[in-house]
Amino acid sequence: MSEIAQFVRHGAAQITPKILRGVHKKLPFLKMEFTQIDAPKYPHLVEDFAEGAEDDLPYQVVAGSVFALIYAHRQKDLIPDFVPEFGHADESAVVRAVLIEHEKALGDYANRRHLNWAEITIKP
Repeated sequence: MSEIAQFVRHGAAQITPKILRGVHKKLPFLKMEFTQIDAPKYPHLVEDFAEGAEDDLPYQVVAGSVFALIYAHRQKDLIPDFVPEFGHADESAVVRAVLIEHEKALGDYANRRHLNWAEITIKP
């Protein structure tokens, strides 16, 4: 997982406030794409940060989350999505790397939002 974590850190380091605002504008479209996620049960970290409702989150946590969203949305990735059984493994690894890297800050965020982190976290 260390190579994926490095990949995510590098990608997150490229996320500027301008990129974050662009992703924030596209969130309704991205949510439609990720329809398999029951959105009301999950936090809206990027929206909360971009709209100023969650200023205590470290920018690095938000940047990692934005990178994961961008990576999951892009058409070209490490493993093509059409590959049976493995097509989304890279997206999953990127998201897991963000969750692992920022588990404490994300758990604190979930607590502030009265969400059960155990239902959100990567732990079984």
